[in-house]
Amino acid sequence: MRRVWIPVLLAMAALPAVSFAADFRLTSPTMKDQSTIGTEHVYNGFGCSGGNVSPELRWEQAPKETKSFAVTVYDPDAPTGSGWWHWIIFNISPSVTSLPAGAGKPDGNSAPQGSIQSMTDFGQPGYGGPCPPQGDKPHRYIFTVYALKVDQLPLKKEASGAMTGFYLNQNALGKTSFTALYGR
Repeated sequence: MRRVWIPVLLAMAALPAVSFAADFRLTSPTMKDQSTIGTEHVYNGFGCSGGNVSPELRWEQAPKETKSFAVTVYDPDAPTGSGWWHWIIFNISPSVTSLPAGAGKPDGNSAPQGSIQSMTDFGQPGYGGPCPPQGDKPHRYIFTVYALKVDQLPLKKEASGAMTGFYLNQNALGKTSFTALYGR
């Protein structure tokens, strides 16, 4: 009988961590989960004529052990065979719980101090908004904040989305996402 209770007690001990991670939330005042992305956030190039301004993002209730954050925007519907990285920013201080609109400017001056914006699939660092092919069904743009167990990822701004994604997944304590849509 004692052997039966050991797994139950271990599972109960893990419950607070699971429920706490479930409380980790990401929001934006300019876009909601499953909503259409506004023109101010759409790319300006490749046939699109948007404002290319990264949206304001806010997160809360990250795991207590968080030592840094990272933010990504990824389009799994891009016709590349591997999706499209629209924004990757990491080494964000654990004291930061939001990014203002425009934090993704390529020059990095609006990003949190010490953070790194690495290469997008547009071939440059910084935010690159949605611009799916004309006539395609609306694409999904997944905005994700990662709570990380390390102070810094050992990467430079030249790191690819795939390489950064590897390190994010290896060091994630938790993550929270929402998906917004855009088509033309």
